[in-house]
Amino acid sequence: MKMGEGVEWSLHCCVTLAWLDDRWPVPIARLATWFDLPVEYLKKRLQALVRAGILTSTPGVRGGFGLARPPERITLLDVVTAVEGGVDPFRCTEIRQRGGSGRSAGAEFTRPCGISLAMRRAELAWRRELAAQTIADLAAEAPASAAERTRRDFANP
Repeated sequence: MKMGEGVEWSLHCCVTLAWLDDRWPVPIARLATWFDLPVEYLKKRLQALVRAGILTSTPGVRGGFGLARPPERITLLDVVTAVEGGVDPFRCTEIRQRGGSGRSAGAEFTRPCGISLAMRRAELAWRRELAAQTIADLAAEAPASAAERTRRDFANP
């Protein structure tokens, strides 16, 4: 499964905002500089998280982004879905029913395609795993020094 880089960027920003606790709103320029990312592209990704209710956005000179809810209530699936959309990664078009395969077929097509079922099971396992992990989990699993350095550096612009 291939996801766009916006997923990685969004997850890192969410973890950073979780580490910063109440030190928000964090300006988009600070986040972009912190990760050496293009501001406008990052802003589009974070706006998708705002629309999904994951982040809040405060406009203006002192504006920026913050978590809209506690990091324990933001799953990786929430972020992936907000950035990538809810489209299924595999779409069965039933090619088995076309061409020579389909012309000579009988009752074997009354059951769903085994390939489609296998891919759907794999996708559901993937989604369950992403839904089981939160931003708080990621923040807690990172080295404590990373969180401390982030807090220190964001406190001193």
